[in-house]
Amino acid sequence: MRFAPILLAAALSAHAETNIPADPEEAAYPALERFVKVLETVRKRHPDLDKVAYDRLVNQALDGMLSSLDPHSSFIHPEMRQMVGEEGDLNNEIRSLGLSLGMDSAKLFVSAVAKSGPADKAGILQNAAILAINGTAPGDTPLTEIMGLFQGNPGDTVELTLRDPERPGETKATLIHRFVEERSLIEAKLLEKHPATGYLRLAQFGAACARETEAALDDLEDKGMKSLILDLRENGGGDLHQTVEILGLFVPPGTAVVSVRGRGEPEEFLKTPDRQRRKRDYPIAVIIDRNSASASELTAGTLQDLKRATVIGEKSYGKGSVQNIVPMDGGTALRLTIATYHTPSGNTPHMKGIEPDTAIPFTEADRDFFTRAGHPSALNEEEKQALAAWQDPAIKAAAQAIAK
Repeated sequence: MRFAPILLAAALSAHAETNIPADPEEAAYPALERFVKVLETVRKRHPDLDKVAYDRLVNQALDGMLSSLDPHSSFIHPEMRQMVGEEGDLNNEIRSLGLSLGMDSAKLFVSAVAKSGPADKAGILQNAAILAINGTAPGDTPLTEIMGLFQGNPGDTVELTLRDPERPGETKATLIHRFVEERSLIEAKLLEKHPATGYLRLAQFGAACARETEAALDDLEDKGMKSLILDLRENGGGDLHQTVEILGLFVPPGTAVVSVRGRGEPEEFLKTPDRQRRKRDYPIAVIIDRNSASASELTAGTLQDLKRATVIGEKSYGKGSVQNIVPMDGGTALRLTIATYHTPSGNTPHMKGIEPDTAIPFTEADRDFFTRAGHPSALNEEEKQALAAWQDPAIKAAAQAIAK
């Protein structure tokens, strides 16, 4: 029990510095004492001596603590510190496979799985241990080198041997690299069946997204556009400031469109630019799906709150929070959620998503066709014919909504 007073003192010091509310009946000491009892019991009785070093046990416990908070908080083990970039982000995602990698003293594992991505479709679960990549065990290879083993061009395959947390024994999965869209504005056009309705498809909120969007709107308006469909399906977010500028194209100048709420900090309001070159007050429909996240959720939620758009599709992903990388001792760090984003009504998509005004259940075929529509030049003749015959249920519903 020699560590209990030290841990308690550290907890009380942190409490004093950050005004953390006290638990009922001074719960800190019993909780810390229980932790130390478990720690010492494990060290004393577990037969595998390689697994009971203090650093390893405490780091694994901290891993569990952070992962219990929300899907975006995590403990960064020493084995992963080299993955923290200069901007303070964690560069552990393989977007073309729809998964992120994690590593601790015990294993290489899948730290996150993107919905509808190759890993998700293959049935890979979060926290699955990766035993081999293309038949080669990771061993003591640094994570930066392991990341290279997962890279590939669209159509290339990676074979993984896994031990999933919810399945006995080993499993194998073959993943095919998908095309990853790097552009922000994928498509801008007038609809053939509704020539006064414009259609913009944004894949992400990239660095030049607002400028590209405004130029596309100018062009469509000059061609006679009287209403707009803004498609944010599969849009995982991006630059928040670009998001605010895009919202400024559709709502009055100086409008508070997003706020940031953190512990012990005054609420910060982000407002649209003070000047607006063109007034755009025509009807708008925004399409979202289960993979619309972060900035795309704020865009849809804000336009919905301000009665500027009808939202069509599925409930969105539920990522409306701010993370910081907090360096710690022992070569570790925290990726910690420190604030939440809110739309003008005070609603946040964090952990719950944005509910559409009109729900559209997308089939897997719909999702596949939507993905193909983003890069038609890569399709063969048979695929082009199948795409031409597909009727997008979301665009149909959106056109009907703004025609009312």
